[in-house]
Amino acid sequence: MILIADGGSTKSSWCQLDEAGNRVYFNTEGYNPDFMKTAAVADSLDHNLPDNLPRAEVTEVHYYGAGVSSGAKAEVLAAAMRQTFPNATVTVDHDLLAAARALLGRKPGFGAILGTGTNSCLYDGQKIIHNVDSLGYFLGDEGSGSFIGKRLLRDYLRGLLPEGLQEIFQDEFNLTRDDILDRLYNQPLPNRFLASFAKFTYDHNNISYCREIVVQGFETFFENIVRHYPNFQDYTFNCIGSVGYNFRDALTQVAKQYDMEVGKIIRSPIDDLVAFHEAELGA
Repeated sequence: MILIADGGSTKSSWCQLDEAGNRVYFNTEGYNPDFMKTAAVADSLDHNLPDNLPRAEVTEVHYYGAGVSSGAKAEVLAAAMRQTFPNATVTVDHDLLAAARALLGRKPGFGAILGTGTNSCLYDGQKIIHNVDSLGYFLGDEGSGSFIGKRLLRDYLRGLLPEGLQEIFQDEFNLTRDDILDRLYNQPLPNRFLASFAKFTYDHNNISYCREIVVQGFETFFENIVRHYPNFQDYTFNCIGSVGYNFRDALTQVAKQYDMEVGKIIRSPIDDLVAFHEAELGA
């Protein structure tokens, strides 16, 4: 039995795959080694994995995670997986490789993630060959949920939301300035907190301000990241992630502004990622 997982900063989507090809899907929280230690990941797995999952029968774990930018970062998660699945061979890779494999399989091309955070790459069908660093939510992550949420919160705190929207936001969240700053500077997972407000712009997409900040976020993503890939217009734009998927109309509009044809836009890579591993097992 093998486990395949796509782990974002907010949620991890898992698939349990047995020798007969039967699939069982489940979710846990996301595990980003930039914000979590091995003990916390192991504890979360212990409490969030399905009760009927036979952990001792798992022989392979393929986990693709946000924040897995080095061997040391990967080991934070791998150590927790080995503790949880004592008989399994554990492989931890970057979620960007998961995106490339899900979007492109073994074909070369361009792939991106637009979810809680942002990432992108050129892929040669085997490995990632070029990456413009997204720099995380402090310095970059343009176009992501955290980027959109940051803009929304900043405008709210400065009283710059359009008439009516300021009151709607206040009524829905009832957050003071101190509440927001405490969550950002003193509490864990500030990127996830920021990204949670992207849904507000989706829910109020009938208001021009909400549409505009999403379009502007995507324009900044293309301007600061995508156009810096060599010959980027020769590739189709392929993307995974809830933000890219939910706002795919705006994303398609911006891609066309940059003369880039849109290819595959999906919410989650898990089905395509499982298909990739099934094909590898059968190869």
